[in-house]
Amino acid sequence: MPHLTTDDGVRLYYEETGSATPIVFVHEFADDYRGYEPQIRYFARRYRCIAYNARGYPPSDVPEKPTSYSQNRAADDIASVMDHLKIDKAHIVGLSWGGLVAQAFVGRYPSRVRSLVLSDTYAGWKGSLPADAVEKRLARCLAESELAPAELVERWVPMEFFTEDVSDEVTSAMADIVSGFHPLGFRLMARSLAENDTMSLLSTIRVPTLLLWGESDQRSPLEVAERFRDAIPDAELAVIPAAGHVSNMEQPDLFTSHVRRFLWSSLSA
Repeated sequence: MPHLTTDDGVRLYYEETGSATPIVFVHEFADDYRGYEPQIRYFARRYRCIAYNARGYPPSDVPEKPTSYSQNRAADDIASVMDHLKIDKAHIVGLSWGGLVAQAFVGRYPSRVRSLVLSDTYAGWKGSLPADAVEKRLARCLAESELAPAELVERWVPMEFFTEDVSDEVTSAMADIVSGFHPLGFRLMARSLAENDTMSLLSTIRVPTLLLWGESDQRSPLEVAERFRDAIPDAELAVIPAAGHVSNMEQPDLFTSHVRRFLWSSLSA
């Protein structure tokens, strides 16, 4: 199993396939690298596709110190992935938490980003919510981290992340991913979410940016996408019908089609 070691000594599992211009896929809090399988299967025909599991998500390491988890540390992990694979510059695709990390990455390493795809994301709890709401979300996540995998699946799938019409195949795939979560990694990731704040970075993003949103996303509704569109200078918004928060899994063909068109247009610009 391929692993790389970050600059602070954490081993991250990754997969790569294809060649030519690289795309780095960053997964969301309730997912792992496998959620992008339909997109990677398609784009690997023309791009070098890299997906990895964030720290805290086996088979990547699960550091035990809370200080090992933050938005900047997660952004530096993207840099570690690219350094290990000798990639100077890449398209970055991030969904939900992965989108937040992508925002932090372009803030810290602007010269290493060709373009951004930010899907069903947010600017961090701290940056988007009042303090009492942050505390409520954190308390909920910490309570969920104590649940058995089967209980967590029952709570999250389908309505927490998908529409009521989602296929059994998709919910089964999500359940398989969630069942492999590490309790400590989940808990420390949840704690780090309370400190995330990328709101001030949005107006500084100077690369072509696609905002790709599920029409029925309840966790990060369309109003959030509209605020992102207004804040990021070179951003366009595309909405995926019949999709909730994890639009890349629920409507993979539509998600892939929008990203394909965007990458082509950004290369042609």
